[in-house]
Amino acid sequence: MTLKPKKPKLEHSELSGEFTDDDVTVLVDIFRPAGSNADWRMEVITPEEDLIEWEEPFATDREAFDEFLATIARDGIRSFFDEADPAVH
Repeated sequence: MTLKPKKPKLEHSELSGEFTDDDVTVLVDIFRPAGSNADWRMEVITPEEDLIEWEEPFATDREAFDEFLATIARDGIRSFFDEADPAVH
């Protein structure tokens, strides 16, 4: 019998959740390992289950969410759907 390594438990920011703009809804997930002071990671998941990840972590969950909002303001929410391959920010 082979034991699979356990996935680390994650703490999800209260800023995580569905975000709708221009009649399009995506899921914003901001997370870090539970019980740690590690930097926050951010992913956006489209209704088609495309996963967009930011390469660089964020010091706070608010910084991550502000970056998400800045991306929406600069490029629009539909920018998460424009590429054939999942994007990395």
